[in-house]
Amino acid sequence: MIEGFSRWDVTEHIHTEEDARLYLEAVFEEDRGDGLLIRAAFGDIARARHMSQLARDIGMTREGLCKSLSENGNPNSNTMMKVIRALGMRLRVAS
Repeated sequence: MIEGFSRWDVTEHIHTEEDARLYLEAVFEEDRGDGLLIRAAFGDIARARHMSQLARDIGMTREGLCKSLSENGNPNSNTMMKVIRALGMRLRVAS
């Protein structure tokens, strides 16, 4: 018998704000300092929450937002703050 595998997609597991928060907390701890994982995580959360609507909410095109949050993207701080707010989140710093 041949086993079949399906591709695991984190967006299928982000159902609540708590799910998104816990995911981001884990990603912030694991990021290497280049922001790659953080951008990817925000992209995952945006996809889970309907990327097109999020892009409209922050005044960007869907393609532009996808590109900004991609592996090769380089979103500015203004874009990231708009994404964070549009997702109903706040950024906090703790020590």
